[in-house]
Amino acid sequence: MNGPGIQLTLAPDLRVFAAPSRRAERVPTATDGASSIGHVVESAGVPLTEVGRLLVDGHEVPVSYVPQDGQDVEVFGVDRPQRVDGAPLRFLLDVHLGTLARRLRLLGVDAAYENEDIGDPALATRSAAEQRVLLSRDRGLLRRRELFAGAYVYSDNPDEQLRDVLGRFAPVLAPWTRCTACNGPLRAADKDSVDDRLEPGTHRSYDVFAQCTDCERVYWRGAHHARLERIVDEAVTEFGTEAQASARDRAQDQARDQDQDRAQKA
Repeated sequence: MNGPGIQLTLAPDLRVFAAPSRRAERVPTATDGASSIGHVVESAGVPLTEVGRLLVDGHEVPVSYVPQDGQDVEVFGVDRPQRVDGAPLRFLLDVHLGTLARRLRLLGVDAAYENEDIGDPALATRSAAEQRVLLSRDRGLLRRRELFAGAYVYSDNPDEQLRDVLGRFAPVLAPWTRCTACNGPLRAADKDSVDDRLEPGTHRSYDVFAQCTDCERVYWRGAHHARLERIVDEAVTEFGTEAQASARDRAQDQARDQDQDRAQKA
């Protein structure tokens, strides 16, 4: 870009996407005088899925705004918890996020997952067709225009990934209600109805079962239950209904404080 010059400031949480030389405040940035601010931000390395408010000389503008010579542009991250309008909140995860998908399902969150690499176009098309938020660590995938919605998963650690998604979107949690294998709903099952699917040791040791209504997989409180229960308990404590309400109140208070600060500086 060789045109009007602007001063670009990325919020601290967005600077991970930019080259080290572009992570300071008020970085001189050339534009072509015709491209939108959204294009400028993407050129700096930031997927628009991660962008919240855009301020030009202190005034909020849409991503379609074309910045002019000498203007100060501030780019903020998405507000948390983030609202997704247009459809019930549900997710689609790419091939690299299998553990995260299973943990979301464990908590009762609708999380579709492709365990084979079907390609970026197919993932984006499914996101749009099923109105699912695509979760990925692939920045290029998140830049596809046909996505219904998307979000970058910032960590490669499953525990941190789960906290990131739950904190960002605040989905309703309903633990132990969804199949971790296929995402289908679970129903209580009596022992006799699933007897032909049980090993002899399991049949002798357990009496309480659930079964997926889609793939018919059977669940019981086996050897791994304590580890799964820890994941559920920690998530519900931090991100359950009461915790979500408190987080929303804090976010609203923070937004009001920021608005007041900008008003005083204007």
